[in-house]
Amino acid sequence: MPLNEGHDGHEGFEGELGEALRRTGEGFVADDRRELVAGGMSRGRRRLARRRAVAVTGSVLAFAVVGVGGVYGGDLLGSGSGGGTKGSSVAGPAPTEGTGESATDKAAPGAEGPREAQIPVKKMAAVLKANTPAGNWSITDENGKGHHVSAVYDDGKGPAAVSVGLYRAGESSEAGEGQVTCPDKTFVPHDACTSEKLPNGDRLMVFQGYEYPDRRVDTKNWRAVLLTRDGFLVDASEYNAAAQKGAPVSRTDPPFSPAQLKTLVTAGGWRPLFKQLAVDKPVQAKPGSDTAPPAEPDGAAVQGTLRSLLPKGLTVVSKGGDGQFAYVVVDDGKGKSLVQINVQNGMGDVAGELFGSGATTLPDGRLVKVRQQAGEKGGAGVVWWTADTLTKDGFRVVVSAFNTGAQHEDATRAEPALTTAQLKEIALSDKWEKFAAK
Repeated sequence: MPLNEGHDGHEGFEGELGEALRRTGEGFVADDRRELVAGGMSRGRRRLARRRAVAVTGSVLAFAVVGVGGVYGGDLLGSGSGGGTKGSSVAGPAPTEGTGESATDKAAPGAEGPREAQIPVKKMAAVLKANTPAGNWSITDENGKGHHVSAVYDDGKGPAAVSVGLYRAGESSEAGEGQVTCPDKTFVPHDACTSEKLPNGDRLMVFQGYEYPDRRVDTKNWRAVLLTRDGFLVDASEYNAAAQKGAPVSRTDPPFSPAQLKTLVTAGGWRPLFKQLAVDKPVQAKPGSDTAPPAEPDGAAVQGTLRSLLPKGLTVVSKGGDGQFAYVVVDDGKGKSLVQINVQNGMGDVAGELFGSGATTLPDGRLVKVRQQAGEKGGAGVVWWTADTLTKDGFRVVVSAFNTGAQHEDATRAEPALTTAQLKEIALSDKWEKFAAK
């Protein structure tokens, strides 16, 4: 859940990490480079935990995390001359609670990253142009190779950034279903989103949202993602500005309608290019390495446990989550209140950064810290209360509550439906021990 961190802060870190990996990777042979990527991603997550000590997010935001495509094609390493944007995002990259870990990370624990595809950008540009309305195109690195094409398109109504990426989601469509599932409006505000299964078995999602969804202003991001029945992804994105970030809005809406985006991603011209997407087999992490993150908890069990610990008198009006994250929106008759939780293993090495001063140490060695602060996702009058706990073994439970049903919406009540004492009681419950790594 996007709790407190702004879009730009994380992006700065992602840029630093990607650039560092690119620079270092150039000095390694292929096998060493893949090992570097795996280790670098793991250490990067730790570094981001230090930078985002109290951010709370979850894999329910998988859609936003990988930008419905973003990093799963290996974009964090850049595409060299591969043309196109570096990993793009719908809602900005979203790290999981305090770790910076994303759905991309959990896709291949202990595995090497995919090799860079070598599809000529000219071929991708030709398919792009053939399946969109007539207009003037400026293709980025048209003589390069990679797995995506990016361009600026102008139909006379204002320039617009457009990109299409080709990715391998897995050996079957099930491997990428999260990429064609509409995001939860509780955390990713948007104007419209549809998800459907096509007659041929492919899955399609068309999304109309914003580059900065917590603001819901300025740059719009419209997107279509096709997941083929044999596990390939076509991810098309467009903006109402000449660049994804940093450029002023040049038109009211992106140039292509949802129907035109569907036509683009379902075009038959992409399919011959899929065979040029490399396939890498996962490799096991070396003993003692830090490349494999701890196993992810079961999301349904996390949510069930949270609900069982809620005080009496609260009605759950909506719920969701996945993996280590769960949330409920409750109402006690005084207005909606968002309550969310993350359970995380392996957080002992960042205890100082997460808790700092003001934490209490319990007799069993657990650290406890309670915070009360203003919300930071744009909703007027929103307050954010948190109880954060960490065991000596590095198992963290952090529970938060807000005085609104969604952080980007205005406050619906004066205070959250749960007190800080109740949040602390939930976080310290013995029921969470079943999620701790043994």
